[in-house]
Amino acid sequence: MKHASNRWNSVGMYALLSAIAVVMLIPLVWLISTALKSPTEDLFQFPPRLLPAQPTLENFVNVWQTNPFGRYLFNSTLIAVLTVGLNLLFCALAAYPLARLQFRGREVIFTAIVTTIMIPFQIVMIPLYVLAVQLGLRNTYLGVIFPAIASAFGIFLLRQAFQGVPKELEEAARIDGCSELGLWWYVMLPSIRPALVTLAIFVFIGSWSDFLWPLIVLDRPEYYTLPLGVATLAGTFSLDWRAIAAGSVISIAPILLFFIVMQRYIVPTESGSGVKG
Repeated sequence: MKHASNRWNSVGMYALLSAIAVVMLIPLVWLISTALKSPTEDLFQFPPRLLPAQPTLENFVNVWQTNPFGRYLFNSTLIAVLTVGLNLLFCALAAYPLARLQFRGREVIFTAIVTTIMIPFQIVMIPLYVLAVQLGLRNTYLGVIFPAIASAFGIFLLRQAFQGVPKELEEAARIDGCSELGLWWYVMLPSIRPALVTLAIFVFIGSWSDFLWPLIVLDRPEYYTLPLGVATLAGTFSLDWRAIAAGSVISIAPILLFFIVMQRYIVPTESGSGVKG
C-alpha cells in the first residue's frame, strides 16, 4: 500500500509540474506563432489560432534586413560573455576568503554584502550613472558591464559552495605546498563547478535581458543591445506585432540555447572529482 501511495504521489507531482510547464510555455509558443504568421492572417481573430495557417520567415528577414540586428547580437554577446567572466572571477575571489579564511570582521563584512541584495537597483541607478559619466564610460561596452562585474547574490552563492568543500582537500593541498591562490584555482574552483555554472546562467540571462541600464547609459545605436533593438521596432514598424515578435524570438533564442548547453553541468558531483591534476 505504501509503495502504491508513493507511486500515485509521484504521478500527481509529475502531472502538476507538466501542467505548470504547459502554462509557462503558452506565451512562448504564441510569440513564435505570431512571428511566423503571414501579413494576411488576423492576429486577433476569435477564436484565436495558435498555429499559423501559412508559416513564413518573411518577418524575420524583414527585421534582420531593416535593422542592424547583427550588430545588436554582437553587442549583447560581447557584453554578456564579459559580464559572466568578470562576475565569476570577482565573486569567487570575494567568496573564498569569506568562506575558508579566518579574520576579524568576516561575518560583519558578509552580512553587509548580503544586505545589499535588498537594495533596489533604482536607488543606486543615478549614482551609478553619475559615476559612469565621470569615468568616461557612457556609450561604451564597459559602461554597460561595470555595474554587474560582481553581485551580492554571486558572493553568497559561491561562499555557500566553498563552505561545502571538505577540509581534507584543503589540508592535502597545503601539505603538498600549494599556495593560497593555487589552492583557490586548482582545488576550490573545480570542486564548486555546479555552483559556478548556476551563477553563470543567472548572470548571462540577467545581462542579456537587461533593458533599463543599457537604455540609460547608451544613446548611440551602434552600441545597442538586443532588448534596445527590439524596443526600436515599435517605432520602426508602427506596432507591427509580427515584426516585434520576430525580433523578440531572435532576442530570446540565445538565452534558451545557452541554458540548454549549460544545464548538463548543473549536477551534484563529488567534491574531489573536479580537482585538476
